[in-house]
Amino acid sequence: MWPNSTSPGPCFRPTNITLEERRLIASPWFAASFCLVGLASNLLALSVLAGARQGSSYARSSFLTFLCGLVLTDFMGLLVTGVIVVSQHAILFDWRAVDPSCRLCQFMGVVMVFFGLCPLLLGAAMASERYLGITRPFSRPAVASQRRAWATVGLVWASALALGLLPLLGVGRYTVQYPGSWCFLTLGAQPGDVAFGLLFTLLGSFSVGLSFLLNTISVATLCHVYHGQEAAQQRPRDCEVEMMAQLMGIMVVASICWMPLLVFIAQTVLRSPPAMSPTGQLSRATEQQLLIYLRVATWNQILDPWVYILFRRAVIRRLHPRLSARSRSLSLQPQLTQRRTVQ
Repeated sequence: MWPNSTSPGPCFRPTNITLEERRLIASPWFAASFCLVGLASNLLALSVLAGARQGSSYARSSFLTFLCGLVLTDFMGLLVTGVIVVSQHAILFDWRAVDPSCRLCQFMGVVMVFFGLCPLLLGAAMASERYLGITRPFSRPAVASQRRAWATVGLVWASALALGLLPLLGVGRYTVQYPGSWCFLTLGAQPGDVAFGLLFTLLGSFSVGLSFLLNTISVATLCHVYHGQEAAQQRPRDCEVEMMAQLMGIMVVASICWMPLLVFIAQTVLRSPPAMSPTGQLSRATEQQLLIYLRVATWNQILDPWVYILFRRAVIRRLHPRLSARSRSLSLQPQLTQRRTVQ
């Protein structure tokens, strides 16, 4: 409970927002359209992935498994959070009356943290998989790569869920956020709030940083293979280039969408004097900034599937036919070299 508060549950902070202000901010049509576009995009990506998995190589099959886990995560995140947010925007229910015990708020807080961290952690896992596949292609058994990929996806889900459950164990708190339509971690100055906020921020930032480092090394290795003197002796790497293009796109989207929110959380919980008053009140400017950064972060769930859809070889070759001719010439070089050796 907050000091000097008559709220029925621990997830309610003092707010100064009228019903008219909530109507202006919370548009049910925008929220519903946003969710429908995101769900349709992820369903389209899943259908394309289902076709791409047939006849794919072991390395590509492992990468597609990670992509499938990412798209499934984005789809479920939009579905679960969208149902709550759209319902709240449509009827503008009073959260105190509907959820006095804060169970719905705690559930949504766990969901927000879980589906927020999963894309970042999966991006780091995909970058690690591609780094090993490109720089150490013979260090792993190919047959077990797909099973290992699904095990890694499951480990990412378990890790994100474990972090999301920490406030239910006393580390941090989930509270209703401005304008009263969603719940998230508390940007307070109490040790638990600071620890949980920094843990969330550091884990997300570390995932983005690790992705950047490993992807940079992988791209440099591929460039060396394609443009080095031994390029004619190398096996075709068209699929590696395609996967790295998709992975770089996913990393850029995640960085643009999530880094502003992560930096804002860290700055707010470490601010001196504290941004949140002892009674749990934030300034209106801080609440509005949090809402804006959160909305930017949710675009990640819509843009991820389009990165995969648009960065496929079939699409790129239609846009740039010259790349198709160059890829065929590169793929024929190893065959020509082998024939000359035999003769």
